[in-house]
Amino acid sequence: MEHGHQDRSLTDSALFGAAPSVGGSSDQISERNFARLAALIQDYCGIKMPQGKRTMLAVRLRRRVVALKLADLDAYCDRLFAAGGLETELVHLINAVSTNKTDFFREPTHFDFMWNTALPSLVEAGRRQIKVWSAAASIGAEAYSAAMVLQEFRRLKQGPDYSVIATDISTDVLEVAVAGRFPEAMMDPVPADLYGRYVLQARDPERHEVRIVPQLRSKIAWGRLNLMDERYPVGRDMDLIFCRNILIYFDKPTQDAVLARLSSHLQPGGYLILGHSETGAGSSLPLTLVLNSIYQKT
Repeated sequence: MEHGHQDRSLTDSALFGAAPSVGGSSDQISERNFARLAALIQDYCGIKMPQGKRTMLAVRLRRRVVALKLADLDAYCDRLFAAGGLETELVHLINAVSTNKTDFFREPTHFDFMWNTALPSLVEAGRRQIKVWSAAASIGAEAYSAAMVLQEFRRLKQGPDYSVIATDISTDVLEVAVAGRFPEAMMDPVPADLYGRYVLQARDPERHEVRIVPQLRSKIAWGRLNLMDERYPVGRDMDLIFCRNILIYFDKPTQDAVLARLSSHLQPGGYLILGHSETGAGSSLPLTLVLNSIYQKT
């Protein structure tokens, strides 16, 4: 498959809007509260928060200070860590700190491998339905890209039916993903033939917005999932699992634990696809490296 890939990303500010400014002492998080926040975030979702991210964390949390009508970030932390505070605020905290950089057909060699190698081998192995899981789906560009490849493989090569599960820890990005509406500029990496078949333009051209066709949207089941959980509510018969560009935010023990859990959800012969900057299959896992960042379950 040929791609017109460009290095185009959707930044946090593009997705959520620029963080509102808050004056006074709210521009900083105290050392004590930063330590508490960093420990909570790493314990809950595995994301490391070194001192170098202290200012970034403050910027991202200002929106919650405004939304809750609090005086500053320290008041926010007092509320968060008070009795019952985590019950209502934890999901908003995780939404704020999650990194949601994504593109359609990002790292296009993975989708070339899917088309040229993975899907033909799965068909040869007798799969009657291909099951794909996008395990850190963000706003859905990865899941929709995979669905385009699966649908095209079915159309052109009489491939089997398929289903896609897409999960993320952030409820904000999942809302965007379910709607399937994106800025038109995000479609630049989508091959022209796939764009013409699976992407709808807005009736009002001034909106510069597109939407994924209902046929593909109906093939994807969306859900919130924390990769730090001990168990994943996902079937153990996946044929392809994408878990790209998220492990880099975890420490090594967390990476190993997540990889072990992910591999347990793959069928023998199935593929685990990581980001190009990630390695990770430990020697104890039943995974064989078949291409850079792509592993097959043995």
